[in-house]
Amino acid sequence: MPKNTQAQPLAGIRVVDYSHFLAGPYLGRCLAAMGAEVIKVERPKAGDAGRAHAYFIQGQSGYFLQQNMGKQGLCINLKDPRGLALMHKLTDSADVFVENYRPGALTKLGLGYDELSARNPGLVYCSISAYGHTGPDAHRAGFGLIAEAKSGIMAMVGSPGEAPPLLRVSLGDMYTGIHGVAAVCAALLGRVKSGKGQHIDLSLYDCLVSMHDYAVQCYTLSGGKDIPVQTGHDMPQSTLYGVFSASDGYLVIAAQVDDAWKRFALLIGGEALAGDTRFHTSAGRNEHRLEILALAKTWVGARTVAEVLAALDAIDVPSAKVQNIEEVLNDPQIQARNMVIEQQHPVLGAIRMPNLPFNFSGCDSPVPSVAPTMGQHNRQIAGSLGYSDTEIDALLEAGVLYTSEAI
Repeated sequence: MPKNTQAQPLAGIRVVDYSHFLAGPYLGRCLAAMGAEVIKVERPKAGDAGRAHAYFIQGQSGYFLQQNMGKQGLCINLKDPRGLALMHKLTDSADVFVENYRPGALTKLGLGYDELSARNPGLVYCSISAYGHTGPDAHRAGFGLIAEAKSGIMAMVGSPGEAPPLLRVSLGDMYTGIHGVAAVCAALLGRVKSGKGQHIDLSLYDCLVSMHDYAVQCYTLSGGKDIPVQTGHDMPQSTLYGVFSASDGYLVIAAQVDDAWKRFALLIGGEALAGDTRFHTSAGRNEHRLEILALAKTWVGARTVAEVLAALDAIDVPSAKVQNIEEVLNDPQIQARNMVIEQQHPVLGAIRMPNLPFNFSGCDSPVPSVAPTMGQHNRQIAGSLGYSDTEIDALLEAGVLYTSEAI
């Protein structure tokens, strides 16, 4: 189907993004990429804490720029009754409200679900927190790192006997954020029939526990006897599947499926290894894992990464080099998929940022606007709510609306 035959999926949806750091802003960024009007609401002067997060260049936070592109900026003092009144007008006009504060914090501020939904029954209100709004830990603060540690995921990575490594990607935040996208879209769809919005309660901890594809059922179905632990560079329940060292770098090989294993075995050990019936089933390979690993490591270690990949490609065994970020950005596949976009920043000029992986057949995904400066769209947003220029000027003069210094 030709592009531009349809509006973007969320065109006409207004989202109030009153969140900070990562999970909430990422959710809002995704909704904006699908066509929603996303209004980023910040506190005067300090703003989103993500503005103070590296990587910095010329005073600009790349972290903030990445997670808040495509949004409008409103900076408002919600402790002033006039500011809260403006915020209530905004949420009355909204379809979605996103927040990631500790449970109860926004209720005290007059922005809890009960109050906002009473004013706007169709509002989809999405809360993200470390532990959720119920349970004994609901009151506790937390970040993605906390959820990653508590979820059982961290205990399974790294080498036996060593402290688990940091994952170096914000798995808890990003995974929860994309779950928020799914839940918000589902709630909007449900509203079409019911006419009512609802409260979505998402927990970083819950989302990561739900991510286990093996460990939970391994434990429960074994009657608590089998607890997955660190195994280093391969998976004992999927032989052969892991990371290997070539003479000039690292690569991964996925030859855990019977047919792939037989092709791999024939390549590295000839008919003798390919015909060894001990290794013809997954259970057999797992039982003799150390023997298989020794053979694979010797064969891979005697060759360069490029030589191994070429040999495995020729026999259709999935494999890949362990790439660094420079290699990723220069990967023709990533370039062909438009996974890096270029924006024009008023201070930095041309900047490159990671794209989102949404591709729709009926509409283009335009390059989003750069993340807003603090309060950049105060006047436009207040005007859309019925405030006159004189009233907006008074709010700006009183500090109820705050705009950072012009760039």
